[in-house]
Amino acid sequence: MAEEFARRGRGLLLAGRDAAELDAVAQDISLRLCVPAARVLVDALAFDTHAAFLEECRRLSRESLLGAVVCIGELGNQAAAEKDPREARRILETNLVGVISLLDVLAAYFESRRGGFLCALSSVAGERGRRSNYVYGAAKAGLTVYLQGLRSRLHPAGVRVVTIKAGFVDTRMTWGRPGMFLVASPARAARGIVDAVERARDVAYIPGFWRPVMALVRALPERIGKRMKW
Repeated sequence: MAEEFARRGRGLLLAGRDAAELDAVAQDISLRLCVPAARVLVDALAFDTHAAFLEECRRLSRESLLGAVVCIGELGNQAAAEKDPREARRILETNLVGVISLLDVLAAYFESRRGGFLCALSSVAGERGRRSNYVYGAAKAGLTVYLQGLRSRLHPAGVRVVTIKAGFVDTRMTWGRPGMFLVASPARAARGIVDAVERARDVAYIPGFWRPVMALVRALPERIGKRMKW
């Protein structure tokens, strides 16, 4: 996504936990695509640092932030979460509570500016509870509902809120896991997400074929769904 935004002429602040990786990506984008790129460290689970993170973004951007894309995810271990509440909590805090904490800070900023956008990656996993990943799915379902409410709250302020319901993407999160199908490349997913932001979509399925697929999944009667090993 960083590269896709850069190709469209957008300067970037890259946020994450790995300083070395962020520096390498920022330098590559700056040199190869000739757009400004800097980095700032943030951890979704370090709740007390999120306000300071925003202040650093404001300083580095010289108050010229146009929007933010929040893409945080951890599938976790469903089998472990069923037995260990600490694993269930980790999945929920990483995918929902930490994301909401960051979005709350960013939302207040853009609301005060009366403009901008927020985009967050939810998942098709939140469309229906499945035995293979229902703790992760519950977190993503919660994020989808949160974003819907945030979209309503920020609409009068002219702030766009984009919900991305992503399917399987060929990244470290999905590598080597069983049951993967219709897997999209990162580049294809990135183009779809940036298009959704620039077109001010409320909700976008990435890739788009997941919209009819998930309509069928949601329509499946519970008496059938509970018997499926998915």
